[in-house]
Amino acid sequence: MINLPPQMHPTMWMTQIADPGAFQDLFKAAQPGFDAFALKVGDAEVKLDPKVVAQLQGDYLKQFTSLWQQLASDETLALQDNRFASQEWQANKLHAFTAAAYLLNARFLQSMADAVEAPNKVKQRIQFAVQQTIDAMSPANFFATNPEAHKKILETKGESLTKGISHLLADMRKGRISQSDESAFEVGKNLAITEGAVVFENAMFQLIQYRPQTATVFQKPLLLVPPCINKYYILDLQPQNSVVRHLVELGHTVYLVSWRNPDASMAKTTWDDYVQDGVIEAIHTVQEISGQKQINAFGFCVGGTLISSALAVMYARGEKPIASLTLLTALLDFSDTGVLDVFIDEGHVRMREQTLGRGGLMKGSDMASAFSILRPNDLIWNYVKANYLKGEAPPPFDLLYWNADSTNMAGPMYAWYLRNMYLENKLKDPGALTICGEQVDLGAIDAPTFIYGSREDHIVPWTSAFASMRLLNPKKPGRNRFVLGASGHIAGVINPPVKKKRNYWVSDAAVTDADAWLASATEKPGSWWNEWADFLAEHAGKKIKAPAEYGNDKYVPLEPAPGRYVKAKA
Repeated sequence: MINLPPQMHPTMWMTQIADPGAFQDLFKAAQPGFDAFALKVGDAEVKLDPKVVAQLQGDYLKQFTSLWQQLASDETLALQDNRFASQEWQANKLHAFTAAAYLLNARFLQSMADAVEAPNKVKQRIQFAVQQTIDAMSPANFFATNPEAHKKILETKGESLTKGISHLLADMRKGRISQSDESAFEVGKNLAITEGAVVFENAMFQLIQYRPQTATVFQKPLLLVPPCINKYYILDLQPQNSVVRHLVELGHTVYLVSWRNPDASMAKTTWDDYVQDGVIEAIHTVQEISGQKQINAFGFCVGGTLISSALAVMYARGEKPIASLTLLTALLDFSDTGVLDVFIDEGHVRMREQTLGRGGLMKGSDMASAFSILRPNDLIWNYVKANYLKGEAPPPFDLLYWNADSTNMAGPMYAWYLRNMYLENKLKDPGALTICGEQVDLGAIDAPTFIYGSREDHIVPWTSAFASMRLLNPKKPGRNRFVLGASGHIAGVINPPVKKKRNYWVSDAAVTDADAWLASATEKPGSWWNEWADFLAEHAGKKIKAPAEYGNDKYVPLEPAPGRYVKAKA
């Protein structure tokens, strides 16, 4: 197997999840003849029931015997896993048996992890660590046991091996695995190219105003707040999949927050700074440029948490700045944070507070590594096999280029966010949090709201996105609309109608339970963007003549979009 440098290897993060030695001790309990087994993981007791393990062992021996008999009788072995889908795995008995035995062992280890008796958080971490080990040990990841790599080296007369080593050395210099042909893209050249201008900037962000694409526009502008942990151009990749371009073509005057990539000068930046000097400043600026007291507001992922926090502050101050709110795959209730929950506990948060809480930067590469191990087969081992073992260069893919263009995070903001949102889940409770000097209450945000979740989202489970339906407009639930899309956190969102891909679900049922909502929902083909377009048009006011210039006398264009901030590297 390729030996990745520490910063590129998924096991870097496993040391923060649990003591690997504890897992080794735990699975020694699988040896025949033990009577009982228990150990301590932190303060929690972890047990394995001997009867359950004996049953698992018996099942394993039966299945292994059957597998061996199939091999001896020259039967075709079932390899129901995409990693072993190519014919090379079946062309040789030894390779087929290696893959089949690996899958059998993987199922046994997963069953052992599932059989552990432990508090939910500890069990979740054991299951996660075991799955990481299983994925890393696949025979597809080893040159010696990957017949696809063997065939490639013969076909290319050794050239694939040379290229694989070259790719590995290049990635070691970068400190990450290449997932896309990065030479194919450049921000401002073929990514983030919707025409616009920066009309305001401060130490936190640049505000981009986009040029109208229609003769008339809706009276009320739309402000987009993307996540500050990624670069904004996920919303403006290329013309055919750009959210921004789609909106201006529908007649909206679009403004967008382009967050600064934090450097040493932002090492003491707090959540309050992002709310006050970021989102609230952006809202006020759009109001001044457009002359509208109320605008339409949009938040994506962490941007949704930020803009909801900012609006709660503004409503607490007596301001009513929005005509509507859109939240895409955003968490306001952190009761269920999906697979990310495996990283978060008191010890981890306290460690981040001690190292970053008073100043410092969370490196973008560290955050990117954490997200990659949430889907290791797709985002790590798939590229180890293709790039290094087979010597194939990754093809150009705009979304994966964006994914690798990471951003740092200001330490104090990050530590505060972990404790108050992820760990203690205070934002959902009225008055539990003080932000910018105000006790915030999400229920005070007085505006129709469009909430979107992706059904296969592993970062913001769709049921957690749906939970915002109970927090916003609590006395007027009919003002909230929820739409569920297919696919994951990013691919579900970036789904332009012209491609006619995937599907989505809608329901007008007045329910506050996610499962009840889904049971009542109607499935529709294509993109959910059309549902959102209808919602925005309903709250965007009348049509007026499109502005001929950017900004106004006070806010003059500073530079063309996409601006400087988005081009800064972590």
